[in-house]
Amino acid sequence: MIRLEPSAPETALAAIRAPFLERAASPIDIPVLQPLDLMLDLSGEAMRPRLFVVEADGIDEACLRPDFTIGVALAHLEAGGGPGRYLYEGKAFRVAPKGSDRAEEFLQIGVECYGEADRVGADAAMAGLAWRAAAAGGRTDLSVRMGDIALFEVFLNALGLAPALVLSLVRAFRRPRAFRAELERAQAPAPADAKGGRLASLLAGLPEDEAAEALSELWTLAGVQPVGGRAPAEIVHRLAERGRAAEAPPLAASDAGRIADFLAVSARPGAVLKTIAGLAKGPAMQAALDGWSDRAVRLCAEGIPEDRLTLSPAFGRAFGYYDGALFEVLSAALDAERPVAAGGRYDALLTALGATSPTGAVGCMVRPWRAFSGGER
Repeated sequence: MIRLEPSAPETALAAIRAPFLERAASPIDIPVLQPLDLMLDLSGEAMRPRLFVVEADGIDEACLRPDFTIGVALAHLEAGGGPGRYLYEGKAFRVAPKGSDRAEEFLQIGVECYGEADRVGADAAMAGLAWRAAAAGGRTDLSVRMGDIALFEVFLNALGLAPALVLSLVRAFRRPRAFRAELERAQAPAPADAKGGRLASLLAGLPEDEAAEALSELWTLAGVQPVGGRAPAEIVHRLAERGRAAEAPPLAASDAGRIADFLAVSARPGAVLKTIAGLAKGPAMQAALDGWSDRAVRLCAEGIPEDRLTLSPAFGRAFGYYDGALFEVLSAALDAERPVAAGGRYDALLTALGATSPTGAVGCMVRPWRAFSGGER
């Protein structure tokens, strides 16, 4: 039985909806049923336990939409891509974690924007929109937590780490347990079978297209299918990446310490940027820090009080398609796992869905019942 979230009163809902209507976005409706494989490929396998898997005609495996971002992005590309702005309002569905009393069917209102030329400005505008919509519900205990997956990658590169090691750390970043394990693995000398075993070693000796064909033939002979519907080419590519990461020099204790210091800081943006500047140097690092200084100024100009704004480099989101600045609007009356509003940048998602040229993408959503001051405590 799916646990339903209560509805905010219509007057509160109208107030929460109003900032989104001011964005002059095109209304869009997304099917409730979404392809399961696509959701897993783009959101990450970590989302599997949170998805309601269902049977549906015309779809091999389907799930109830866990959010709207992927569906809106697909519709945007089908409409031709290019600049665009979309407004949605509807129910989303996520299985509650074990032992949790969270609602599993809940209302979201959100906006997705594509092709904004000023990406820093678009990030700030989206966070400001989420802040205003959340505050319209009547809560006075709100704060904003910011993070940036792209900043973490720039930082790792500034340390001079091997590209394969950077890739493996960035990929694990969104999952704290997996990240800790990856960080420990990176500091240890690679064992003899680090490339993933005999099969992985054999496949690694072939060009990736030939290795994918060989793996597909092996599956056919064995009568098996990969978990999650992953294609042979993707599995072979991941195995090759793992092999390259294993061959990279062990992570030095000094670099591991800098990474820990980078992830431990959480404060006002100015203080955080100063700390990071002392941990790693380089033109790309400085450009990223300058961009964040600009973003912090613009966030305040969007109406977010400076004393309610925190930059936490360790902050990431479970949805695997986020790849840049991201944020959550939090209420002191709710635990940190129940944000009132959230969003961020996901530029690479459109390319993964087939876009032929890079297009900036950023969005946000609000949970009206959580925003409502008389709602969930």
